Amino acid sequence: MASRSLAASLPRRLLPSPRAAKFAPRTFSCTAQRTQSLRGSYRPALRIAGQRRAISSSARTRFAQVRDDDPRQVEREADEVDVCIVGGGPAGLSAAIKLKQLANEAGNEDFRVLVLEKAGELGDHIVSGNVIEPSALNELLPDWKSEDNPNRYEHITPAKEDRMRFLTKTGSIWLPKPPQMNNHGNYIISLNQLVKWLGERAEEIGVEVYPGFAASEILYDHEGVVKGVATNDLGIARDGTPKDSFERGMEFHARVTLLGEGCHGSLSKQVIKKYDLRRDSQHQTYALGIKEIWEVQPEKFQSGLVCHSMGYPLPKDTYGGGWMYHFGDNMVSIGLVTGLDYPNPWLAPYGEFQKMKHHPFYRDVLEGGKCISYGARTLVEGGFQSIPKCAFPGGALIGDTAGFLNVPKIKGTHTAMRSGMLAAEATWDALRGNPEGSVFLYDYEDKLRNSTIWSELKEVRNMRPSFHTLGFYGGIAYSGLEAYVLRGKTPWTLKHGKPDHAATKTADECKKIEYPKPDGKISFDILTSVSRSGTNHEEDQPVHLQVKDWDAHAQKEWPKYKGVENRFCPAGVYEYVEDDSKELGVRFQINAQNCVHCKTCDIKVPDQDINWVTPQGGEGPKYVLT
Repeated sequence: MASRSLAASLPRRLLPSPRAAKFAPRTFSCTAQRTQSLRGSYRPALRIAGQRRAISSSARTRFAQVRDDDPRQVEREADEVDVCIVGGGPAGLSAAIKLKQLANEAGNEDFRVLVLEKAGELGDHIVSGNVIEPSALNELLPDWKSEDNPNRYEHITPAKEDRMRFLTKTGSIWLPKPPQMNNHGNYIISLNQLVKWLGERAEEIGVEVYPGFAASEILYDHEGVVKGVATNDLGIARDGTPKDSFERGMEFHARVTLLGEGCHGSLSKQVIKKYDLRRDSQHQTYALGIKEIWEVQPEKFQSGLVCHSMGYPLPKDTYGGGWMYHFGDNMVSIGLVTGLDYPNPWLAPYGEFQKMKHHPFYRDVLEGGKCISYGARTLVEGGFQSIPKCAFPGGALIGDTAGFLNVPKIKGTHTAMRSGMLAAEATWDALRGNPEGSVFLYDYEDKLRNSTIWSELKEVRNMRPSFHTLGFYGGIAYSGLEAYVLRGKTPWTLKHGKPDHAATKTADECKKIEYPKPDGKISFDILTSVSRSGTNHEEDQPVHLQVKDWDAHAQKEWPKYKGVENRFCPAGVYEYVEDDSKELGVRFQINAQNCVHCKTCDIKVPDQDINWVTPQGGEGPKYVLT
């Protein structure tokens, strides 16, 4: 690797002396002397260029014999880097690669860029359609698919044909393809695979990548400027007491901290609130995407086919649609996106997805095939008018964290990657021009406004909110007008409706929905699907879906919504169990070990009293081909 990784220099301890303020020629590294300290078994393993190896051979540090003092009060060890990036997705890795490219070109190979990723392996928590527009990837790594590149990315299927259908209960109606959905020159990929490949490219040029490190706390200096993050403690029992295996979290101090946590990040929402980053924007709106990967019969496979649908099974008051992409060798990506501003608490996005697969448009392809993978995640749909201020004292928001998904285009990977690259350029310039003191990335905001991210999101800004203003069919008609004629040049910007949680009506206001029993061939029960996600959490740890008082939550939610949590969750995390000892006759229960980290609960729960935080690093889903 071009520069020394943290793993390679673990034995040295961080000195208590102040960090170096002077910068040697051609460098502005945060510390003149590299001083790091990770406990030998702090995390299970470190992923280096596609392999796994132990971080250190040091003996495990245990606190079982030190019970006079609370080990949770032990001062955390710290490491100092130039830039700390939270999240090893497309945005975070693109930022890291771009930063190291700039540093290496300037001859500053000691410039330290660190990526912290809560998943056990890069890509494990990544879910996306995904038909990628390669513009940002072409710029970042021009030879990414070149036959002359031995490390090229090989898992691409050129998009060849687009189909758009409006589904009725048993039939389908041809729809014209909006120009924004033209996929000529795009590729069907697994974003899960692409992220793993990007991680290898990052490590090759000296980025320090740490999967299994869950950043759980923002660190601030005495002036209120972000100075880095801390990872969560390990070995905490469910009741909050330290176990024999307890290990204190670690701090990572940085001149600049970039948050690329994806949709509704747990740290990002804190920073947005602290610095009031939404003061000039509308609230964010979200959707839940549920996806399966199937291996289908060869005679039903059409390489490069890209299908989208609207209508059935979702009701008219619910925004969303389905997709089916044919890629690889007889593989099909199929899924349903459901806008989380749906009003009926009886609706279950998971149940709607299972119904959709039985429609002839999808069933005819899936019959005789085999489902091999399942995943779910939320995505941002607010678009242009919901973009917050993206720079804050000491860092910035990048990718889905900031909300750069182009909803009508059904693409966000290219905008996420580009935002990471722009943030990297702004970070490099800011640090080079200011070797000491606090950093504010003013230039990042300017770069965003002058980029294709801004122009393409502004052009389609009125399409999604038109469904709030004009209803389902009115929204379709207006979106067509915008797509073909207006192209965002109107002087108005439509507003979104209520926040997603506030859009939920009470159960007695809505028609109850009964979902058919899954047949085990095309449709499946939710626990079978969760088993295909590879999800795993240690049970004896604090519940990372924080509800202060479970009984009080039930008292508020059950009488009005009759178990909406059980229905909006795509992983069977929430239950209301019959219990005669309770006044309501039911007991609220959280099965946190099932959680696939989609964060729907944090977004959709009507009284906003569920707070999603990171569990122990390395836990959660282990997605395949998603």
